[in-house]
Amino acid sequence: MHTPLHMDAPEMEDARMPPEEIFALVHADLELVEEEFERQIAEASPVVASIARYLQEGGGKRVRPTLLMLASKLVCGETPASATRMAAVMEMLHMATLMHDDIIDEARVRRGRASANAKWGNDVTVLIGDWLYMTAFDMSLRERSFEILETLTRMTRLMVEGEIMQLSLIGNSRITEDEHLEIVRRKTAHMFSACAEAGAIVGGATREERQALARYGLSVGIAFQLIDDVLDFVSTEAKLGKPVVNDLREGKLTLPLIYLMEEGNPEHREMIETVMRERGFETVKREEVLRLIDESGTLARARASARRYTDEAIESLAIFPPSRFRQALLSVPRFIIEREM
Repeated sequence: MHTPLHMDAPEMEDARMPPEEIFALVHADLELVEEEFERQIAEASPVVASIARYLQEGGGKRVRPTLLMLASKLVCGETPASATRMAAVMEMLHMATLMHDDIIDEARVRRGRASANAKWGNDVTVLIGDWLYMTAFDMSLRERSFEILETLTRMTRLMVEGEIMQLSLIGNSRITEDEHLEIVRRKTAHMFSACAEAGAIVGGATREERQALARYGLSVGIAFQLIDDVLDFVSTEAKLGKPVVNDLREGKLTLPLIYLMEEGNPEHREMIETVMRERGFETVKREEVLRLIDESGTLARARASARRYTDEAIESLAIFPPSRFRQALLSVPRFIIEREM
């Protein structure tokens, strides 16, 4: 394994890399990912291409392709052509899952714009999601790597299982922390894990390095979703690009509310169950729920849970020697904890 751009370990551990510096390490790579995505949709029919382009222009943080690129660079010090293609694959798969989620949730807004299902209807949107899935797997097949295909197939199966588990628990006010975390692992975190693992594979990682990066991605993904749970209560619609307290309106209890319900106050339980039953804030106002959550202290408890997973992610990278890429990956979970959108 190559270990480029070394620095002393104490300097490595103490210096947090700013987000703009992290993205600077992969900026040129991400532009190539966008070009690869454009190449794929250019080959599609005009209607498919126009919808896919609309989704691509919707932006997003590009966290998943960034993780894949950084994992690849950590292992081999450069960006193999396969890493660019796999990052485009992951972005397609992520986009497909968001589209299917919006159909299931009947969401009208995504990243501050009309969702695809709001613009084109459910029938077209589910088919575009299927097109993205199959295009991504067609691209993966061309890599001629059973390891890549195994990673993506396992990830997709787990994500679908997570979505089904979540659907089965909608409206259930007695969901436990363990049940919620299992949904988070399957529905969200396994894609982060697969991104880091795919980056390791195309970078030529050893089995130990590949497993370490897969663990890193899983922990980062769990922390990312748990902070999402918190932001649903403390952020603004402008920052989130969707309504706040949206999960509860859809009948889903996330970690802050799970902790609140565990406290067993009958009045609080009745308020939350009323919102879940009405699928909206009619009898109980949104502001009342926000005040209740703020006063209960469960947001701080949920943040502490997320912090435990960021610590696990950081520990997973201990087998790699210091480098700018390791510093970047060590910095990612710290910024996840502090993000506001």
